[in-house]
Amino acid sequence: MDTVLYPLEWVVAWLMVNFHQAFSFIGLPKDSGFTWSLSIVGLVIVIRIVLIPLFVKQIHASRRMQLIQPEMQKIQKKYKGKSDPESRQAMTQETMGLYKRTGTNPFSSCLPILLQSPVFFALFRVLQGLTKIAKGIQDPIGPMTRDLARSAEGSTVFGAPLSSYFVGAGESPLPLNTQIVTVVLIILMSATTFTTQRQLMMKNMPANALDNPFAKQQKVLLYLMPLFFAFSGINFPIGVLLYWTTTNVWSMGQQFYTIRRMPAPGSPAEKALEARRLKSGKEHKKFSIPGLSHDSETEDVQDSPIAETKPKSGQRQQPKRKNRGKPTGPNDPKLGPTPPAPTDDDA
Repeated sequence: MDTVLYPLEWVVAWLMVNFHQAFSFIGLPKDSGFTWSLSIVGLVIVIRIVLIPLFVKQIHASRRMQLIQPEMQKIQKKYKGKSDPESRQAMTQETMGLYKRTGTNPFSSCLPILLQSPVFFALFRVLQGLTKIAKGIQDPIGPMTRDLARSAEGSTVFGAPLSSYFVGAGESPLPLNTQIVTVVLIILMSATTFTTQRQLMMKNMPANALDNPFAKQQKVLLYLMPLFFAFSGINFPIGVLLYWTTTNVWSMGQQFYTIRRMPAPGSPAEKALEARRLKSGKEHKKFSIPGLSHDSETEDVQDSPIAETKPKSGQRQQPKRKNRGKPTGPNDPKLGPTPPAPTDDDA
């Protein structure tokens, strides 16, 4: 773990130190906790700017996943109740074929979160090692020298050191301040996460997408996340909680902009965007996927009777043959003229 995270720890320390020097250059106190806090905020901004291309891919992947849901439901309905290995394999092959045909990658929506996790843990280890670096027990991490580590370790925000924990608040100079700052950050972290997920589900998901089991599970997690943050947040340093909260605020604003400008197909946000564009006289072009028919993008999967096929306008209709092989009268051309009825002279 040390070998894997050390390059990221070096990058995190380098960004923090450079932002700290920049803020100190413009006149902020170099030993102030607010200066080091702004350095963490600057770290978040740089990381999120770097991840913008992946975020765009995430948006397109989410929209593609939304558009292929009718086709996905058809496949699931086709193999519903079939648990034999052949059916399961056929269902998997058809699903993967749909992904390949439409250029959809279901894992693209998870990339920004997965790539932020190592940075999160790298920052955790940098803040955790400040005390050891300041005392000379641990080697400096990149440009985070002993003097800078001592400055960051001694800095406080409302009396709470950036490297202090809620559970270890008794070791800080002002334990009550540490606990209050930690609780406030946990509340902000939970509130921003709840708001981000709620606006995603309420504004950027079609009504039919909210009825599937996955969406219902997401609703449950929406209300369980604050409890998760409450139990996990007390074990993280204040600097890490600040990083997490800042990331959530960025995600909330970024998602608000994305939902307004690039909403999911069929969602309330798309209807609002269409209304705004029509009001301003602009054309609204719906998002489409090459390889997916227009009907598949919009139709709901439901049982419907098979309609009678009618010839299209302009198509010649073949004449129907009637009473084939049956005589129709006394002079049917197929039978020839009918012989006269026998008389008494013939007898």
